[in-house]
Amino acid sequence: MKLESTSEHINQNLLNIQYAVRGPIVARAAQIEKELEKGVKKPFDRVVRANIGDCHALGQAPFTFIRQVQALVACPQLLSSPDIPDDVKARARELLADCTKGSVGAYSPSQGLLVVRRRAAQYLSTRDGVPAYPEQIYLGSGASDLIKAVLSLFGGDLDGKPSAVMIPIPQYPVFSGTLSELGIQQAHYYLDEAQGWAMVADELERSWTEASKSSAVRALVVINPGNPTGQVLTRENMEEIIKFAHRRRLFLLADEVYQENIVSKPFLSFKKVMHEMGAPYSSMELASFITASKGWAAECGARAGLVEIPRLTETARRAFEATRAVAQCPNLLGQCALDCVMKPPAPGELSHERFAHELATVRRTLCERTATAYQKLNAIPTFSCNPIDASMFAFPRFSVPARAAVAARAHGMTPDEFYCLHLLEETGVCVVPGSGFGQAEGTLHFRTTILHPREEFSYMMDQIANFHVRFLKEYEDERSEG
Repeated sequence: MKLESTSEHINQNLLNIQYAVRGPIVARAAQIEKELEKGVKKPFDRVVRANIGDCHALGQAPFTFIRQVQALVACPQLLSSPDIPDDVKARARELLADCTKGSVGAYSPSQGLLVVRRRAAQYLSTRDGVPAYPEQIYLGSGASDLIKAVLSLFGGDLDGKPSAVMIPIPQYPVFSGTLSELGIQQAHYYLDEAQGWAMVADELERSWTEASKSSAVRALVVINPGNPTGQVLTRENMEEIIKFAHRRRLFLLADEVYQENIVSKPFLSFKKVMHEMGAPYSSMELASFITASKGWAAECGARAGLVEIPRLTETARRAFEATRAVAQCPNLLGQCALDCVMKPPAPGELSHERFAHELATVRRTLCERTATAYQKLNAIPTFSCNPIDASMFAFPRFSVPARAAVAARAHGMTPDEFYCLHLLEETGVCVVPGSGFGQAEGTLHFRTTILHPREEFSYMMDQIANFHVRFLKEYEDERSEG
């Protein structure tokens, strides 16, 4: 007899996953694009996608060095081409020499190519002034792949209590979604918007104490630089966090994927700060993540990232490596892209001048967009936005009239969802409601990317400002934040 497929037969944890970055408003944006193609009249002529940090989709050109290396490892016949610089050929040969039978079509070790992990260890050692080792570095198909693998270490019950992991609010929903999938409890701690999205020690204690009543809290997630908030933690704040994690015996997961997107402050890794704090903090368990999807390379489609886990018990390491073995290996072309990120062309090499020009263009654009977004968003009535130190996003706070909040509830929506849907329908601008990332009760936000070409970005900012004024007039009443 054939078993009928119903929701009762699937993993119930999957029903709890929410990922607003590709949620219902984004789905509606796709429908509107199709309607425009069919000639349906709208008050705008295009959809402006601002829901996801995909730089190449927003017009950023790929780095020549990365693409040339990928081309040569994918098609070694090109190694004889006179049009390819010799340093690119040397890098491709080095990568192919570490591939089985010299082919990126073969599996690599599940941990990733040794040559790439050695390069990553050199990068990390130089960045932190602390030795890093290839055997403690694992490559993956993007940071999301590795985040899930590390979080899976904390599943199951402990001392008769379900496991829990502390995550920030707001947070990038890969953490909440993955924890839901794994059946691990979420212990929310709120970032302090009034203090530049700082992590406040008292709030960490509150979160841990509350969660510990019913769960075994086993790990703490920190996103630095922040997503969606764009802040960079101060060293003093990082030390407070490390001391808290040590006191509560928590494994620290440091999502540091936006470190190359910082525009105004120096970057300090949690590994570096732990080391410089000395014992007992220098021996704490830590997993830190880097990706080729962000930073200057922004190779989202390559699906390449790494995690460094410098201190892990042998039992836990064997378990983690078993999960990586089940996945076979990360994407080989992605590993090659990550290698280029870990060691881009150096001064004196043939590709350096072109690389330096491309890098300067990307960084200049990021600096311009962060400054412009901060200025223009704060000029909109009822809007406020903290300075954007890093990341590719702005996360402004806004308020709406009470009548708008009532209308939202009548439609079964939160006020920020209601607002963002109306923004999309009236202007074609697609942003993500703050509730998709989490936000303090009584506040409203949305997240928008800021890396569109200058004219498109200016158009988007103007559309948001003009819409907001119209929205306030339409629902004019005593204002509240819903």
